Amino acid sequence: MSRERFSFVGEDIPAGGRRQLEIPAGRLPSGSYLHLPVEVLHGVDPGPTIWLSGAIHGDEIVGVEIIRRILDHLDPEALAGTVIATPVVNVFGFVTESRYLPDRRDLNRSFPGSRTGSLASRLARLFMDEVVARCSFGIDYHAGSDDRTNLPQIRGNLDDEETRRLARAFGPRVMIHSKPQKGTLRHAVLKKGKRVLLFEGGEPRRFSPLAVVEGVSGTLRTLAALEMTPDTPAEASQPPREARSTYWVRSSRGGIFHLEVELGQQVGAGTRLGTVRDPIGGKGAPVKTRKGGLVLGHTVNPLVNLGDALVHLAQV
Repeated sequence: MSRERFSFVGEDIPAGGRRQLEIPAGRLPSGSYLHLPVEVLHGVDPGPTIWLSGAIHGDEIVGVEIIRRILDHLDPEALAGTVIATPVVNVFGFVTESRYLPDRRDLNRSFPGSRTGSLASRLARLFMDEVVARCSFGIDYHAGSDDRTNLPQIRGNLDDEETRRLARAFGPRVMIHSKPQKGTLRHAVLKKGKRVLLFEGGEPRRFSPLAVVEGVSGTLRTLAALEMTPDTPAEASQPPREARSTYWVRSSRGGIFHLEVELGQQVGAGTRLGTVRDPIGGKGAPVKTRKGGLVLGHTVNPLVNLGDALVHLAQV
């Protein structure tokens, strides 16, 4: 007996089918309409319904490329369950290469949203109602912000056994247990009793190669762990390390920062991470760790001010 059709934004998608659809999101001042691009893959066999979301921050575009490559890989005629792929959620920020919406609100501080609130709040509610409400699990893809780059990593509620299992299946360099901030998609999803993994990797406005490769391979491993695909992807080269706390090392002065460590490097207490110097030379001020950690991220802009975040470390 054939699996039932999947109804989504007015379309009925048969088992083994895929559709590219659009969810109306609003108008620009010019009168032009903007839509959330969506592709739905409805598998031939029963299974979970999941979402893949990118560009909730409009300048964090790494998820757009990760999702595109995953869609190229998946075949709905060999899929169990349903995948709702939304590579560009913040369409307003995406077209202007901005983290924010035109009203300067952060979409990822506006969930679960409201049908009568600000533009960010309405877009958040639209995504919750049209996409998240249909799913039991999702992967949300992010990159570093404000001229920062991140080591590919997974964040989630690792105290939940199933979330931990899926995070380990993803096979990241490091998985981090963290409580989401109120207003984030992850916070709203957990309040609904659903599970989500947050992927971080690379830098804004770039398809960072390492983050794209690890985001794609990790997602395919997670789909296999959910028994949605028949593939058995290659395992990660090493088991993920785990962290439950992270901290930023900040600049003690303004100047030009010369970085001396790399993403994924393990450093000990008192390690010199770099030096902040003046443009005309001199010894400068060394930047050192208070305690050891794994380098999770760092600034890619050498021009820094007093108090700027320079290097992000995880206690693994």
